[in-house]
Amino acid sequence: MKTQVGTGTTTNNSLWARLKNVGPAAVVTAAFIGPGTVTTATMAGVNYKYALLWAMLFSTIATMLLQEMSARVGIVTGKGLGAAIRETFAQPAAKAFAVLLIVGAIGVGNSAFQSGNISGASMGLEVLFGLTRKTWVVVIALVAASLLWTGSYKLVEKVLVAMVVVMSLVFVTTAIIIRPEMGELFRGLLVPTIPPGALLVTLGIIGTTVVPYNLYLHSAAVAERWKGDNKEQAIKESKLDILVSIGLGGLISLAIIITAASMFGTGAIKNAADMAKQLEPLLGSWAKWFFAIGLFAAGGTSAITAPLAAAYAISGAAGWNTDMKSASFRVIWLIVMGIGATVAFVGVNPVQVILFAQAFNGVLLPISAIFLLLVINQKRIMHNFVNGKLQNVLGTGVVLITVLLGVRMILRALKIWP
Repeated sequence: MKTQVGTGTTTNNSLWARLKNVGPAAVVTAAFIGPGTVTTATMAGVNYKYALLWAMLFSTIATMLLQEMSARVGIVTGKGLGAAIRETFAQPAAKAFAVLLIVGAIGVGNSAFQSGNISGASMGLEVLFGLTRKTWVVVIALVAASLLWTGSYKLVEKVLVAMVVVMSLVFVTTAIIIRPEMGELFRGLLVPTIPPGALLVTLGIIGTTVVPYNLYLHSAAVAERWKGDNKEQAIKESKLDILVSIGLGGLISLAIIITAASMFGTGAIKNAADMAKQLEPLLGSWAKWFFAIGLFAAGGTSAITAPLAAAYAISGAAGWNTDMKSASFRVIWLIVMGIGATVAFVGVNPVQVILFAQAFNGVLLPISAIFLLLVINQKRIMHNFVNGKLQNVLGTGVVLITVLLGVRMILRALKIWP
């Protein structure tokens, strides 16, 4: 069996050999399964049981579609989406607008939501080992910063893949042990319905899965992973990576909804931490600790990927060096990490900052998807790897959904939509 050492490409066509190349899409999975996703999925299951499983399935497929385009951009151009967008716009004013939008929304948004990532991870460690949450906030921030400071994408990828495996073991195993109602489960998965009062949670499920900064993160990650490799082969391997990794991410999110559905009527549950406590009488004393490990992994992965994605997106859009060891790259993620850790440590509820970030992300989500479609159809940039008609039709459909989601985020931030 012949394998090319040191790259993502292999001449071995066996499934096992191809699965060894799973990685960049797992980074995306690590990014979108954070405390926000765990909490949203928890509330969907607690309040509506299996009814919104279809929304998570749709979100997973939509994410696969957009991330495949993003990965293709990274492999073909050898650059992240931010840099590709910069090259797409020749007119200075349009280029400046695109750059400012990306820098503002990604920088502010990721800084605001980083506090939630660190808080979620610290919550899991507090259950596991005691000590104060503030202590764990400092520990998590320092560990995440140390990992990013190494400047080794391969090391970051391996750590995140390992944590995704931990999440899958925790949440999927818990869902299986719960023994869900299979008839209701398949009905919720295959028959789209929105129960009364569930519209916001439905949009929330889509919003926590189809994440704008992952488009920038994924394109940069594949450009690093398959640098210099045969493009056609790399795209094939990337598609398998997306199918496996993001499919696993969708399975994890579905498992959380299924587990939470069993909590219906067992008591007041407002977040994932409450669900961990409620699992104890059903599954035994081990359940709380088991779920806490999953919560830590969800928060820990996002605490690493949010600053990393911000650095890739802003550096690429601004035309700066995207090397993880460059000074400008490190300054960006250090700022995002520092703001998130400070807010989490102080315990301040950053309502205004988060509302501001939601408004920016509400704009960024559909515009990033539109930018992606523009780039992916540029023959000058993508050569023979542009979208086909079906891909454009499906991509346009996802863009329309993201426009609806973006409008909702903006109106909610402005307190026009509760």
